[in-house]
Amino acid sequence: MAADLQREARALGDPTRHRLFRYIAEAPGPVTVGELTGHVGLNHNAVRQHLAVLKDARLVTEETEHRERPGRPRLRYRLDPEAAGRWGTPGAYAWLAGILSAAVRRGLTARQAGRREGRARAAALAPGGDPVDVLEQEMTRRGFRPARGGDGDSLEFVLGRCPFAEVAAGDPQTICQLHLGLAEGFAEGAGGVEVAGLEVQEARRAGCRLLVRRLPRPQPAR
Repeated sequence: MAADLQREARALGDPTRHRLFRYIAEAPGPVTVGELTGHVGLNHNAVRQHLAVLKDARLVTEETEHRERPGRPRLRYRLDPEAAGRWGTPGAYAWLAGILSAAVRRGLTARQAGRREGRARAAALAPGGDPVDVLEQEMTRRGFRPARGGDGDSLEFVLGRCPFAEVAAGDPQTICQLHLGLAEGFAEGAGGVEVAGLEVQEARRAGCRLLVRRLPRPQPAR
């Protein structure tokens, strides 16, 4: 952990990289290189070099946009989920508190609140892409470190990290039901896949298994 913090501190020691990091961390969605060049007033190559340092320090993640129109897909950048909560950035626990607060106000169970949030997350994403890939990407963004296994229509994700491990260790029923609801709601919203179950392990050791199934594709009308 100390080595990680030292690496991050070195990356953020440059004022321009710190400005780029803050912009990405505070953005409501993924940020492109073009947007960042306008923010700091540097050319694309200079910004890409700074982004490479932030990425190597595991402060930001890089992804390729899903693009249906002609043209080369752009690279987009987000706050690395495992850096969330450090260096003045919003953390996973703030997100968790928001979901549970909404559950209390609406009289929902943790699982119901998770399903509601999962459906909202799916609705906020651009349509398209393999639904299993989309589910995996969302779990990665949330810091679960999913590892896919299985084949055919029955698949599993082994979750290498619980972003709420400290709370889950004391109240696994609430947090694990919330996780299950999040996956169910996201799968429902994305379509094409359903959650078959969640096999829970001790939170600090991680290794929970999320079981999913691909749904049959609708047959075209004759």
